[in-house]
Amino acid sequence: MKEQLQAIVTVLSLVNPAICGMLFAQAEVGRSYGNLLLDATKAALSIFVILVAAALAGTRVLDLFGVSLDAFMVAGGGVLAWMGFSMLSGQASMSGSPSAPSDPTPSLTPLILFAASPGTITGVITISAAHTRLQLPTTALVAIGVATATTWLVMLLAARLAGKQESGGFMRDTISRLMGLVVLSMGVQFALTGFHAFAP
Repeated sequence: MKEQLQAIVTVLSLVNPAICGMLFAQAEVGRSYGNLLLDATKAALSIFVILVAAALAGTRVLDLFGVSLDAFMVAGGGVLAWMGFSMLSGQASMSGSPSAPSDPTPSLTPLILFAASPGTITGVITISAAHTRLQLPTTALVAIGVATATTWLVMLLAARLAGKQESGGFMRDTISRLMGLVVLSMGVQFALTGFHAFAP
Protein backbone atom coordinates (compact mmCIF):
# COMPACT_ATOMS: atom_id res chain seq x y z
CA MET A 1 0.00 0.00 0.00
CA LYS A 2 2.85 2.38 0.85
CA GLU A 3 4.55 1.69 -2.47
CA GLN A 4 1.28 2.35 -4.29
CA LEU A 5 0.75 5.71 -2.58
CA GLN A 6 4.33 6.72 -3.32
CA ALA A 7 3.87 5.78 -6.96
CA ILE A 8 0.64 7.79 -7.24
CA VAL A 9 2.23 10.88 -5.68
CA THR A 10 5.27 10.56 -7.94
CA VAL A 11 3.30 10.26 -11.18
CA LEU A 12 0.93 13.06 -10.15
CA SER A 13 3.84 15.40 -9.48
CA LEU A 14 5.44 14.54 -12.83
CA VAL A 15 2.25 14.90 -14.88
CA ASN A 16 1.38 18.11 -12.98
CA PRO A 17 -2.42 18.34 -13.47
CA ALA A 18 -2.49 22.02 -12.42
CA ILE A 19 -0.25 23.18 -15.27
CA CYS A 20 -2.00 20.80 -17.66
CA GLY A 21 -5.27 22.48 -16.71
CA MET A 22 -3.85 25.93 -17.46
CA LEU A 23 -2.45 24.80 -20.80
CA PHE A 24 -5.76 23.16 -21.70
CA ALA A 25 -7.72 26.29 -20.77
CA GLN A 26 -5.47 28.34 -23.06
CA ALA A 27 -6.01 25.93 -25.94
CA GLU A 28 -9.78 25.78 -25.52
CA VAL A 29 -10.69 29.47 -25.41
CA GLY A 30 -14.21 29.97 -26.81
CA ARG A 31 -15.02 26.27 -27.15
CA SER A 32 -18.37 24.78 -26.14
CA TYR A 33 -18.68 22.40 -23.19
CA GLY A 34 -19.20 19.48 -25.55
CA ASN A 35 -15.96 20.25 -27.35
CA LEU A 36 -14.18 20.77 -24.03
CA LEU A 37 -15.32 17.35 -22.84
CA LEU A 38 -14.29 15.69 -26.10
CA ASP A 39 -10.87 17.37 -26.25
CA ALA A 40 -10.13 16.72 -22.56
CA THR A 41 -11.01 13.06 -23.04
CA LYS A 42 -8.80 12.79 -26.13
CA ALA A 43 -5.87 14.43 -24.36
CA ALA A 44 -6.27 12.29 -21.23
CA LEU A 45 -6.52 9.09 -23.29
CA SER A 46 -3.41 10.04 -25.25
CA ILE A 47 -1.48 10.66 -22.04
CA PHE A 48 -2.79 7.39 -20.58
CA VAL A 49 -1.81 5.33 -23.63
CA ILE A 50 1.71 6.82 -23.78
CA LEU A 51 2.39 6.23 -20.09
CA VAL A 52 0.89 2.72 -20.08
CA ALA A 53 3.04 1.83 -23.08
CA ALA A 54 6.06 3.19 -21.20
CA ALA A 55 5.20 1.10 -18.14
CA LEU A 56 4.68 -2.09 -20.13
CA ALA A 57 7.42 -1.86 -22.72
CA GLY A 58 9.51 1.26 -22.09
CA THR A 59 12.75 -0.40 -21.10
CA ARG A 60 12.43 -3.03 -23.82
CA VAL A 61 11.93 -0.41 -26.54
CA LEU A 62 14.87 1.68 -25.38
CA ASP A 63 17.08 -1.40 -25.11
CA LEU A 64 16.00 -2.48 -28.59
CA PHE A 65 17.41 0.73 -30.04
CA GLY A 66 20.35 0.84 -27.65
CA VAL A 67 19.12 4.04 -25.97
CA SER A 68 19.70 4.56 -22.25
CA LEU A 69 17.26 6.32 -19.94
CA ASP A 70 19.82 9.08 -19.45
CA ALA A 71 20.15 9.68 -23.20
CA PHE A 72 16.36 9.68 -23.46
CA MET A 73 16.20 12.35 -20.76
CA VAL A 74 18.74 14.54 -22.58
CA ALA A 75 17.01 14.30 -25.97
CA GLY A 76 13.50 14.59 -24.59
CA GLY A 77 14.49 17.49 -22.37
CA GLY A 78 15.81 19.29 -25.43
CA VAL A 79 12.48 18.81 -27.19
CA LEU A 80 10.58 20.14 -24.17
CA ALA A 81 12.93 23.12 -23.91
CA TRP A 82 12.35 23.94 -27.58
CA MET A 83 8.57 23.76 -27.09
CA GLY A 84 8.78 26.01 -24.04
CA PHE A 85 10.94 28.54 -25.86
CA SER A 86 8.44 28.65 -28.73
CA MET A 87 5.60 29.35 -26.29
CA LEU A 88 7.67 31.92 -24.39
CA SER A 89 8.68 33.85 -27.51
CA GLY A 90 5.18 33.75 -28.99
CA GLN A 91 6.26 31.70 -32.02
CA ALA A 92 3.70 29.05 -31.15
CA SER A 93 0.44 29.41 -29.33
CA MET A 94 -1.79 26.57 -28.27
CA SER A 95 -4.85 28.77 -28.36
CA GLY A 96 -4.20 30.17 -31.79
CA SER A 97 -5.21 33.68 -32.75
CA PRO A 98 -7.30 35.51 -30.13
CA SER A 99 -9.52 36.80 -32.91
CA ALA A 100 -10.55 33.28 -33.83
CA PRO A 101 -11.68 31.59 -30.60
CA SER A 102 -13.86 29.14 -32.53
CA ASP A 103 -10.91 27.33 -34.10
CA PRO A 104 -12.27 23.80 -34.58
CA THR A 105 -8.91 22.08 -34.14
CA PRO A 106 -6.85 23.53 -31.28
CA SER A 107 -3.46 21.85 -30.93
CA LEU A 108 -3.19 19.76 -27.78
CA THR A 109 0.20 18.30 -28.72
CA PRO A 110 2.24 20.58 -26.37
CA LEU A 111 -0.09 19.64 -23.50
CA ILE A 112 0.25 15.92 -24.19
CA LEU A 113 4.03 16.15 -24.57
CA PHE A 114 4.22 18.14 -21.34
CA ALA A 115 2.18 15.62 -19.32
CA ALA A 116 3.84 12.58 -20.91
CA SER A 117 7.26 14.24 -20.87
CA PRO A 118 10.60 12.39 -20.81
CA GLY A 119 10.68 12.95 -17.06
CA THR A 120 7.24 11.39 -16.62
CA ILE A 121 8.07 8.46 -18.90
CA THR A 122 11.36 7.87 -17.09
CA GLY A 123 9.58 8.01 -13.74
CA VAL A 124 6.95 5.53 -14.91
CA ILE A 125 9.60 3.14 -16.24
CA THR A 126 11.50 3.39 -12.96
CA ILE A 127 8.38 2.68 -10.88
CA SER A 128 7.49 -0.20 -13.16
CA ALA A 129 10.92 -1.76 -12.79
CA ALA A 130 11.19 -1.20 -9.04
CA HIS A 131 7.69 -2.19 -7.91
CA THR A 132 6.84 -5.06 -10.23
CA ARG A 133 6.17 -8.24 -8.28
CA LEU A 134 4.52 -10.11 -11.17
CA GLN A 135 4.80 -9.74 -14.93
CA LEU A 136 2.24 -6.89 -14.91
CA PRO A 137 3.47 -3.57 -13.39
CA THR A 138 0.28 -3.06 -11.37
CA THR A 139 1.68 -0.32 -9.15
CA ALA A 140 2.68 1.84 -12.11
CA LEU A 141 -0.59 1.19 -13.98
CA VAL A 142 -2.76 2.19 -11.01
CA ALA A 143 -0.69 5.35 -10.50
CA ILE A 144 -1.07 6.23 -14.19
CA GLY A 145 -4.83 5.70 -14.01
CA VAL A 146 -5.22 7.96 -10.96
CA ALA A 147 -2.98 10.68 -12.42
CA THR A 148 -4.75 10.63 -15.79
CA ALA A 149 -8.23 10.78 -14.24
CA THR A 150 -7.16 13.66 -12.00
CA THR A 151 -5.66 15.52 -14.96
CA TRP A 152 -8.84 15.03 -17.00
CA LEU A 153 -10.96 16.49 -14.20
CA VAL A 154 -8.61 19.43 -13.60
CA MET A 155 -8.50 20.25 -17.33
CA LEU A 156 -12.29 20.42 -17.51
CA LEU A 157 -12.57 22.54 -14.36
CA ALA A 158 -9.84 24.93 -15.49
CA ALA A 159 -11.41 25.39 -18.92
CA ARG A 160 -14.86 26.00 -17.43
CA LEU A 161 -13.54 28.54 -14.94
CA ALA A 162 -11.53 30.31 -17.63
CA GLY A 163 -14.62 30.47 -19.83
CA LYS A 164 -16.56 32.30 -17.12
CA GLN A 165 -13.87 34.96 -16.72
CA GLU A 166 -13.68 37.89 -19.10
CA SER A 167 -9.90 37.83 -19.41
CA GLY A 168 -8.50 39.76 -22.33
CA GLY A 169 -5.87 38.80 -24.84
CA PHE A 170 -3.13 40.37 -22.74
CA MET A 171 -3.89 38.10 -19.78
CA ARG A 172 -4.07 35.01 -22.00
CA ASP A 173 -0.76 35.93 -23.63
CA THR A 174 0.88 36.52 -20.25
CA ILE A 175 -0.28 33.16 -18.90
CA SER A 176 0.78 31.41 -22.09
CA ARG A 177 4.29 32.88 -21.86
CA LEU A 178 4.50 31.97 -18.17
CA MET A 179 3.58 28.38 -19.01
CA GLY A 180 6.22 28.47 -21.73
CA LEU A 181 8.82 29.47 -19.13
CA VAL A 182 7.75 26.55 -16.92
CA VAL A 183 7.95 24.07 -19.80
CA LEU A 184 11.35 25.49 -20.85
CA SER A 185 12.67 25.17 -17.29
CA MET A 186 11.47 21.59 -16.97
CA GLY A 187 13.04 20.69 -20.30
CA VAL A 188 16.38 22.15 -19.24
CA GLN A 189 16.14 20.31 -15.91
CA PHE A 190 15.46 16.97 -17.61
CA ALA A 191 18.33 17.49 -20.05
CA LEU A 192 20.77 18.48 -17.30
CA THR A 193 19.72 15.51 -15.15
CA GLY A 194 20.38 13.12 -18.02
CA PHE A 195 23.63 14.84 -18.97
CA HIS A 196 24.87 14.73 -15.38
CA ALA A 197 24.61 10.93 -15.46
CA PHE A 198 27.07 10.89 -18.37
CA ALA A 199 29.49 13.30 -16.71
CA PRO A 200 29.13 12.99 -12.92
